[in-house]
Amino acid sequence: MRRHHRSAALTTAVLVGALLAAGCSSGSGGKQSETGGTDAAAGKATTPRMTVAMVTHAAPGDTFWDLIRKGAQAAAAKDNIKLVYSSDPVAGNQANLVQNAIDQKVDGIALTAAKPDAMKAVVAKAKAAGIPVVGFNSGLDNWKELGMLEYFGQDENIAGQAFGERLNQQGAKHAVCVIQEQGQVALEARCAGLKKGFKGTTENLYVNGTDMPSVKSTLTAKLQKESSIDQVVTLGAPIAMTAVQSVKDAGSKAKIATFDLNKDLVGAIQSGDIQFAVDQQPYLQGYLAVDALWLYKTNGNVSGGGTAPVLTGPAFVTKDNVDSVAEFAKKGTR
Repeated sequence: MRRHHRSAALTTAVLVGALLAAGCSSGSGGKQSETGGTDAAAGKATTPRMTVAMVTHAAPGDTFWDLIRKGAQAAAAKDNIKLVYSSDPVAGNQANLVQNAIDQKVDGIALTAAKPDAMKAVVAKAKAAGIPVVGFNSGLDNWKELGMLEYFGQDENIAGQAFGERLNQQGAKHAVCVIQEQGQVALEARCAGLKKGFKGTTENLYVNGTDMPSVKSTLTAKLQKESSIDQVVTLGAPIAMTAVQSVKDAGSKAKIATFDLNKDLVGAIQSGDIQFAVDQQPYLQGYLAVDALWLYKTNGNVSGGGTAPVLTGPAFVTKDNVDSVAEFAKKGTR
């Protein structure tokens, strides 16, 4: 595992340069879009050597996926790849997007397996068609059985345990873990890990992450009803920012910590509204997933030998180190 951490760390050192060379921008949502490689020296589009489809379970408006996509675009530009990105938070629809990529005879597919059962049949079809598939972000416990070449991401259960241990150090006693998508394996694993690592009381609160007013009202009501809650744990930066308002509205003294970063969240750590965040480096996940498919296609390389995942986290961002991360957040890479 140390070897894979070192590998990911070395890759991180070159990513900022790759982004600057790529000159890419990104958006989020369910619409399909294409990003082709460019000749950085001449500033002209080049003929793509291969086409890679990236299919995620991103919900519209979730800024976390902007970072995933920027990393993927940087790798595509470096490797002269035509990148076709699409997303849908509904598992069945996501599987259909993967099938569309197969029908288009792409050269490789990178996907998230937030609902692994929904991906099983379509990944098998990709393999039957001779299309290599890598997983990233969600599906750590399932990528091998699904038949994917490699996985890039964070061990969410271990990250949750580390999160809980940090709460122990800070003296928390009663935590509520806010899950914005019920049944999403990575999110469920985070809260399960939290419960294992945290010595106090842990309970889950399910909310609809696509409806922020509902998230706010549900969490506010929970905090008003249970005044013993002294810690709110969120699983995404937008949810964390909403939780800040919920705590104020409820008149609660609960503190807030979260998984995942965005630019606003970095500012909230600097101001003290958020205690800390666990960073799984989504930019790195997107970059490695695309680059791995290029390496496999051009030279038969498989990161980690295809037997172990390449871990990109967890890393804690606190008030002590947030200023160094803030510079990258301004560039849109953290």
